[in-house]
Amino acid sequence: MRKVIGIGETILDIIFQGEQPSAAVPGGSVFNGIVSLGRMGVKVGFISETGNDRVGNMILQFMRENNIPTDHVNVFPDGKSPVSLAFLNKQSDAEYIFYKDYPKQRLDVLYPQLQEDDIVMVGSYYALNPVLREKVVELLDQAREKKAIIYYDPNFRSSHKDEAMKLAPTIIDNLEYANIVRGSAEDFLYMYNMQDVDKIYKDKIKFYCQRFICTSGAGKVALRTNNTNKDYPVEPLKAVSTIGAGDNFNAGIIYGLLKYDVRYRDLDSLSEEVWDKVIQCGKDFAATVCTSLNNSISKDFAARYLQTNINID
Repeated sequence: MRKVIGIGETILDIIFQGEQPSAAVPGGSVFNGIVSLGRMGVKVGFISETGNDRVGNMILQFMRENNIPTDHVNVFPDGKSPVSLAFLNKQSDAEYIFYKDYPKQRLDVLYPQLQEDDIVMVGSYYALNPVLREKVVELLDQAREKKAIIYYDPNFRSSHKDEAMKLAPTIIDNLEYANIVRGSAEDFLYMYNMQDVDKIYKDKIKFYCQRFICTSGAGKVALRTNNTNKDYPVEPLKAVSTIGAGDNFNAGIIYGLLKYDVRYRDLDSLSEEVWDKVIQCGKDFAATVCTSLNNSISKDFAARYLQTNINID
């Protein structure tokens, strides 16, 4: 059975509506997608770190409940588990404040062994952070060597836009490793001050990675590859929270790649028909997450979705 391995942070998201906290849920951009895939019955692994404290224990327990092994999580004795405060505005979009206290020694864990056609998810500042770079590259090198599919979501937040120039070489490095790049229009605005999808693809992505998906919130989903150029409409919905929408779009795409048996060797010649089905999975996952305060798809949604889907072994 193919597996999906993610690397990224785990964080406790405390979500505020108005001035009052209304939910506390384990999060982290790659983590949210891995949780959804675990709920879909996909074999998953997650490389991360957390503190030896109550928040860390909550996160580890949450992982176990969602079919995610904890043996690749570094529990550090000094430092505290990270927490974020997410303040929802009237449009249900979040503004964040992060609280982090990591130790000097990071990610002191054994990595899972990858096989051909496994899928590796990387993204966010975690995939750019100079402190963690060596560890991230170790995973990317193994993935490239084994012909696992590398899925990269820059998820570049406004808080890092002043560092965009300094981080540019690492971003390019990640793009070169990637087999599929999925970013939001916002990411490229902060990274490159660019908004035109075709220009972003031609000038910034295509040379390094030929498969590019660009989302823009409630706007269309743009797919650009060496042989497909297509925009997909996004059906309107009343959002409760958009936290995790992009992360779960990623999870849906990866689920679609598994469901429709897309292998590493198929990527260059993937038909428009298969892309249509894969993109639809991404849209389905993102849409359901927007209708709740959860960072991942619900177990009910997973059960219903599986009933309409073929086995992905």
